[in-house]
Amino acid sequence: MAATTSTTFSFSLTIIALCFLLRNANGDPNITFEPNSTMRTPIQPSPPPRFRFHTLQLSSLIPSDASCCSSPSLSAMEGLNKGASLRVVHKYGPCGQAQQQPRPTAAEILLHDESRVQTIQSRFRKAAAGGDVKVTESSTTIPAKDARTIGAAGNFMVTVGIGTPPQTLSLVFDTGSDLTWTQCQPCARFCYEQREKIFDPSSSTSYRNVSCSARSCSALASVSGMKSKCSSSTCKYEIQYSDSSFSNGFFGTEKLTLSSTDVFKNFFFGCGQNNQGTFAGSAGLLGLGRDKLSFVSQTAQKYKKLFSYCLPSTFTTTGFLNFGHVSTTSVKYTPLTTVPGGANFYTVDITSITVGGEKLPIPATVFSTAGAVIDSGAVFTRLPPVAYSALRSAFRKLMSGFPAARPTSIFDTCFDFTTFNPVLVPTIAFSFVGGVEVEIHGAGVLYFFSLAQACLGFVANGGASDVAVLGNLQQVTWEVVYDGAGGRVGFAAGGCS
Repeated sequence: MAATTSTTFSFSLTIIALCFLLRNANGDPNITFEPNSTMRTPIQPSPPPRFRFHTLQLSSLIPSDASCCSSPSLSAMEGLNKGASLRVVHKYGPCGQAQQQPRPTAAEILLHDESRVQTIQSRFRKAAAGGDVKVTESSTTIPAKDARTIGAAGNFMVTVGIGTPPQTLSLVFDTGSDLTWTQCQPCARFCYEQREKIFDPSSSTSYRNVSCSARSCSALASVSGMKSKCSSSTCKYEIQYSDSSFSNGFFGTEKLTLSSTDVFKNFFFGCGQNNQGTFAGSAGLLGLGRDKLSFVSQTAQKYKKLFSYCLPSTFTTTGFLNFGHVSTTSVKYTPLTTVPGGANFYTVDITSITVGGEKLPIPATVFSTAGAVIDSGAVFTRLPPVAYSALRSAFRKLMSGFPAARPTSIFDTCFDFTTFNPVLVPTIAFSFVGGVEVEIHGAGVLYFFSLAQACLGFVANGGASDVAVLGNLQQVTWEVVYDGAGGRVGFAAGGCS
């Protein structure tokens, strides 16, 4: 591998200690350190001939009261005049709706994330024993909100309009869920706190309940985790998430508005009158899975099952969610795969992983055994045990100049950076079928609990046959393109900051 060029990542930590921004650069694995007044600064000899590194500037990782909320660059948002482009923000950042909500602890983040991944993997395990599988035109773009704290569906949010006249509501979007739902008045038992006014269907002239005899009511059974029942011949839904979050209420149709030119009448959704769990701050969920009741399928005539998003790397920046178009022409695609149990998920094949620019010695059969799911809701990437072990060993070797920090929860590779600035971190890249390579942004390599405990943001699966999951931490700043009609997923670097 040739010596690399440098790009600098700079961190910014806002009111949330887990938030960070990085600009990448490549450096030298043979680092010595020299103390200054308060920090130790790496002295870099000549550029290394083999390994690639990000340079993480940690000196700005201090608490801040910053409340700015910057939008994506004009180049990233140039598709706005082609259709719907929604702004994506993090639920707990200054751009989101849950700034005043109690933020989840690190333990809660990890618990919810592990619960979500285990649920995804359990579906694949059951199907592997004998289940059936499904496989897989106009435009619109919506800005996205950042989600590093995970509940039933993550915390990246977009804002849409529901009803006539339209009421503005912020919904968590999730590629691993199908049904779109929002909290509705009157609340029968539980309604969690949301910043926006809870949707009242009686104030909308376009809301309609779905009859129990309707085919769409029967279709609820195809949505994973969904149950349907009747109340006075009116269809009702119940959905339970892996972390004990839930929503149930009436199944109805309503007018959904993304922009002045992107309005969908008779959109099927759940009008939840009993809701509880980790959605606090958002009004509900926008399901971007592959089932026929998902937003993607319901809008297929207009958008041709094409959408893309870019997840922001910090709480103070925003990304986007496009429908019907992508923001760049420099997208490289890998085919969607058919995996038992993966009918409603977006699954792809990993072919190799590199650390510091060098390919890891992982047998091809390790990845072909179960495949990989690209998920907007899971935070951390899960890998087959053999693949994770190889990644961890290579990463530790190139990070041997830094003191180890104690392992925590699901993370076994952590470092103490309290006396170092900047920090050189090896690059990590994934290759997919079709020659597609995705180098993880510097912000997606480590997960910072604090400067004294920064952990490798990858986790080993429990078994060799468990499906790999590509989490949202490793997707930040990339434009990820989902082309359901074309049967492919694409990646373009530098979609947002």
